[in-house]
Amino acid sequence: MQTASPSLPTPSPLFRDTLLSAARFWEPRRILYNLVLTAGVAFWIVSTWPHFRPAFTWSSLFFLVVAALLANICYTSAYLLDLAFQHAGLRTSSALRWSLWTLGTLLALFFETYWIADEVYPFV
Repeated sequence: MQTASPSLPTPSPLFRDTLLSAARFWEPRRILYNLVLTAGVAFWIVSTWPHFRPAFTWSSLFFLVVAALLANICYTSAYLLDLAFQHAGLRTSSALRWSLWTLGTLLALFFETYWIADEVYPFV
């Protein structure tokens, strides 16, 4: 007796094109996003170097990697906005996407600075 195996629905061509359009914009800029956040951390370390010297341990490397992974997961939320705009019939122009990228990057830089100043800096 044969049972029908459930198959996963395939994305429609329209959704695939929408997703590819979003990926073509967002993924190359992920590198720039990570460079901006890395520059923010480097600024803190260089400007307050003697104070941060004790923070460089193997266990702090684990937290740095986790923070970087979380930042990249948050970056992926831009896809949700982009896809929502495209699904609503709003054409996502390059200016709108760059505005979202800039605002999101500034927000991530703000959170990074807050976390370093409030959570890391006082304990070092």
